[in-house]
Amino acid sequence: MNFSKFKIVLWSLGVLMVIFLGFFLYQMTQSQNINSVMTVLMLILGLILGGIIAFLASKKMTADPAVITESSHTIAESMRKVFKVVSAEGHFNEIYNYEETTKIFNFIPSKKKALVIVQAKVLVGYDFEKFRWEIDEQNRKVKLLNFPAPEILSTETDYKYYNIEEQFFNLFSKDDLAKIQQNGKQQVIEAAKKSHLPEVAAEQMRTLLTELLAAKNFFLENASVISDSKNRIDYQSSLHQQSKK
Repeated sequence: MNFSKFKIVLWSLGVLMVIFLGFFLYQMTQSQNINSVMTVLMLILGLILGGIIAFLASKKMTADPAVITESSHTIAESMRKVFKVVSAEGHFNEIYNYEETTKIFNFIPSKKKALVIVQAKVLVGYDFEKFRWEIDEQNRKVKLLNFPAPEILSTETDYKYYNIEEQFFNLFSKDDLAKIQQNGKQQVIEAAKKSHLPEVAAEQMRTLLTELLAAKNFFLENASVISDSKNRIDYQSSLHQQSKK
């Protein structure tokens, strides 16, 4: 039923209520022998009252939408040139269960808990600024002297809260929610650490460097160090860098 039909039904109900009220008042006036002038006034009053009720109800249904005012101020703190290449992308769904139990007045137990689904996209790659290599122009080959471990370049997370239970004297605060999100992100990092992302990132980088050098008629002498780098990934360092951003 659209709004116009609903409005017609609403007005009809209002009129019927007025007629019923008028008839009821008329019966009362007849039984109490009140003069006809009072009867007419009561009928008019009932009609006015019904009209006001119907008008207010229709105005409520046609209320203007809420006015939302937004403002923002962006400040660029710093910018610098980087040469970082993403070579692997992973998507994770982490189920994080948070539960905290305290005692009110050191006697009454109070518990709050929440079930959080953490959806995350993790990007793993390499920082070319950390590369060190040696070029042999005569033999057309390149030797890697220092090849860094893959890094977590970006972690994008989205949190969905389910089954939130809290008590009046033990409510979730902003610090609690921030702690839940931080711990949920930590769990995603640990999951990425145990996944095949470092291996995929290393193999992609090995393919990339090999093809780039081959295009210039160069040969990568020790490509095996790239594959070995997957075992040296420093997730704690990467997580620390993410927290600074």
